[in-house]
Amino acid sequence: MEVQGKVKMVGETQTFGNNGFRKREIVVTTEEQYPQHIMVEFVQDKCDLLNNFQVGQDVKISINLRGREWVNPQGETKYFNSIQGWRIENLQAAAPSAGTPMPPADAFEPATDLKEEDHDDLPF
Repeated sequence: MEVQGKVKMVGETQTFGNNGFRKREIVVTTEEQYPQHIMVEFVQDKCDLLNNFQVGQDVKISINLRGREWVNPQGETKYFNSIQGWRIENLQAAAPSAGTPMPPADAFEPATDLKEEDHDDLPF
């Protein structure tokens, strides 16, 4: 699954317990009719993936949905969900920059070496 949107917040890495469990959160605002602010957590070695991302960047995050069951001391069962990221891509790097003009369509010569019998060479 994927979440796509604009980075709203990148949190600091948090360390928990004696075992050194690490977690880092990012909030992405989706760009749809009703924008959503989605918090995605990156854990352990994936925390470092967020080092090169800042507020305002357009990103695509590959995620896994996680669910846990917990029984409290009173015996009540509670359920918790989390969204864990495992890859993040900067979408602005893939788009051509506004300063790079496209060549005009008439800048290319039309092909002249076509044969009538080659017009449909598809194998199906």
